[in-house]
Amino acid sequence: MAKGFKAKDVAAQAGKCFLVTGANTGLGFETSKVLAAKGARVLMACRNEDKARKAMERIRMAVPGANLSYVHLDQADIGSVHDCAHRVIADEPRLDVLVNNAGVMFPPLERTAQGHELQFGVNHLAPFALTGLLLPKLAEVPGSRVVITSSLAHKGGNIDWDDLDAHKSYKRTQRYSDSKLMNLLHLLELDRRLKAAGSAVTAYACHPGFAKTDLDRHSGFFRVFFPLAGVIFNSAAQGAWPTLQAATAPDAVPGEFYGPQRLGGASGPSGISKRTDMARDPELAQRLWTISEQMTGVRYPLD
Repeated sequence: MAKGFKAKDVAAQAGKCFLVTGANTGLGFETSKVLAAKGARVLMACRNEDKARKAMERIRMAVPGANLSYVHLDQADIGSVHDCAHRVIADEPRLDVLVNNAGVMFPPLERTAQGHELQFGVNHLAPFALTGLLLPKLAEVPGSRVVITSSLAHKGGNIDWDDLDAHKSYKRTQRYSDSKLMNLLHLLELDRRLKAAGSAVTAYACHPGFAKTDLDRHSGFFRVFFPLAGVIFNSAAQGAWPTLQAATAPDAVPGEFYGPQRLGGASGPSGISKRTDMARDPELAQRLWTISEQMTGVRYPLD
């Protein structure tokens, strides 16, 4: 696998349909803009319709004739995840790639509609459910893909299995790292199950390095840090390169983790990225999978 993937390396995507969650800002917006410029139909799955439509207008200013559609998705509510999946299944003739991009970082203690700690619910349980619900639709298209967005922060992850919903304690930075570790464990078990079932669907993970996005809205440190470090680290557009590689590169390796290649994975063009031993632990991945099925009520059609 050659390193150094950038937006310019994305091939033509005419005829393909991508669902990008959290598409109105940051990495999701930049990913959607590039895919639209390459001729893809992009379903922009967002919580706020007004913000989504304004983002669509911005993309159409840069890409006249962009094929875009808004789909409502609130990842803090599994009911909304079901509604989003059902709409895509009913309305779209095909779905080639699901890009699980939306997430939250460092919020104060909040809970989803189902009572789960917000970062656990939004960053892991919702993508787990959405992927499972859309898997039959993806399986209809040869070469379809699932992309799961993780983070360098997964390296600090250490899941508290006895307190997943933070009823005993809550440290927001730790819970974020835990959720990003869960993303990679989700990928590990999903990749294993897809291959075991002989599925035509393949799965990948990615991370943006240190990229300036709206995820920093709950962190005063990052709001100050990124403008000062912007010349060193990635912009949101550059942070989207690993997502684009995982979603489109013909030679992307199923089950791999893509991220920036410079400054220890903090910036630069995309290639295969390192992950911790914990993120490669199959027993942890299976344990998380079972718990996620129980908490979401979603079972993947891969048995």
